[in-house]
Amino acid sequence: MLGTDTADLVFATYLNDHHAAAVGGAELARRLASEQRSSAHASELRALAEELSDDLRTVRRVMADLEVPVRAYKATAAWAVEKLGRLKLNGRLVASSPSSPVLESELIAMQVTGKAGLWRSLRVRAARDGRLDPAELDELVARADRQRETASRLHDRFAEAAFA
Repeated sequence: MLGTDTADLVFATYLNDHHAAAVGGAELARRLASEQRSSAHASELRALAEELSDDLRTVRRVMADLEVPVRAYKATAAWAVEKLGRLKLNGRLVASSPSSPVLESELIAMQVTGKAGLWRSLRVRAARDGRLDPAELDELVARADRQRETASRLHDRFAEAAFA
């Protein structure tokens, strides 16, 4: 169980910040996959969105295993920011801009890069905390790296379509 010393509070805040980012990333990926459901990228986006949702569940499980309470206000704020991001002024009232999937794939790449950092940090902590599975964390790092490659590849395709 986490105590009330500064290190434990910092760790709990760190996990909650990553949980909030995972909420936002999963929501964004789901929306992008939905908006691109008729595109050549649909299956790849759908798979990425499913993995990000799985990772969100994993973050929640790890937090529960470590007895770190989820701070709902952070997750709610991340969810709301993702929804508000849809209202950005892009010069189009009804449809999204051709640059929207470019930016959104960049945001997803940033989120999975950060998530890889979370898994690496937990891997370090696993050396002294038996509640964490080092092998699982190694696989999660590799998965985040693959997700970043997928997001980067999709980004390049979206940029080609939007700006070429």
